[in-house]
Amino acid sequence: MCMKKLVLFLLFVTGMLTAHATSTSSAHAEDYAYLTFEMTDGAKVSVSVSSMTITISGTTLKTGNQSFTLSNLNKMYFTNSDETSGIKTISTEELNEVSEVYDLNGRKVSKDQMKKGVYVIKSKRGTYKIAVK
Repeated sequence: MCMKKLVLFLLFVTGMLTAHATSTSSAHAEDYAYLTFEMTDGAKVSVSVSSMTITISGTTLKTGNQSFTLSNLNKMYFTNSDETSGIKTISTEELNEVSEVYDLNGRKVSKDQMKKGVYVIKSKRGTYKIAVK
């Protein structure tokens, strides 16, 4: 397992050095808002890069309030959008941008009809599952 930590660390550092060493038109980590972790089961978790720290302890990688078991990580990459799979918390502002709402039976509903439950919403920013509490 120690070898996997070393490989992950070297890939991360190599990627940072390569991006730093290339021309000014290249992408840099600070150009992105999120670092997305993809698990071996396909699930994704995006973490904001502002003030991000990454710590590896034993078989666990920690960043912010997220913890990942190294053996469950498939890859990690920088993105400009939150690619977290699963139920997402959205702001009132984002809810105002919603163009379509569907219940879990696939029926289209209006925002006014949303009661407690889980919904699929479509907006300019993407398609998400949300929970109304």
